[in-house]
Amino acid sequence: MNDNPGATPRGRRPKGQGPDLREAILDAAEALFCKHGFYGVTVRQVAAEAGVDTALIHYYFGAKRELFDSVFARRAEVVNQARLDAMAAYQAAHPDDMTVEGVIEAFIGPLLDRSMTNDEGWKNYFRLVALVNNTPAWGGETMHRFFDPVVHRLVDTLKVVLPQAEIRDLYWCYQFLTGSMMLTLSETGRIDQLSEGLCRSSDLEAVRGRLYAWCAAGIQEVVGRKRSA
Repeated sequence: MNDNPGATPRGRRPKGQGPDLREAILDAAEALFCKHGFYGVTVRQVAAEAGVDTALIHYYFGAKRELFDSVFARRAEVVNQARLDAMAAYQAAHPDDMTVEGVIEAFIGPLLDRSMTNDEGWKNYFRLVALVNNTPAWGGETMHRFFDPVVHRLVDTLKVVLPQAEIRDLYWCYQFLTGSMMLTLSETGRIDQLSEGLCRSSDLEAVRGRLYAWCAAGIQEVVGRKRSA
């Protein structure tokens, strides 16, 4: 084994040193995982994409699952804090007149904002989250570890706006909301073909208001039907 974990084979050029090199590995892994999933990617492929030796990946991250978790956690921390801050700011600015749509905007808006920068890293990350969110074997456990606190905050805030709502209904509504949200952020191009170019999945500005309104109306309809039933 190479005694110097930072060394690279002849002809292979690392993309940086120290923290920069660690970020380059995470970027490479993120780009591969979002396309091929956890099982479709090897550490060797990540190393080749990042331009480093596999020993360096093991040095920084350990096994492939630890590398995957590091990829997942890196941006989860950023978006979770942004959403918590946005919901807190909205609640502080509207202590007596919060709306369901306003809460939804605070929850989803930070994700759309980052995707609309056209940073390929963020787009890859959202595609990865969508993939994990739809993986039966271990996707739920992964989402639980990284996103539950911010989802609980969303449900608690919606309960303030809709005090008559049953908590069980609000969790079901989140289930439907996250499906719409992650399909949107994946930008699959499906709607482009379906609408024959009338709509574009990359047109997130067109998505923004429509998605907020759709989610808010759905939540209010579920809660209202339950109350009158």
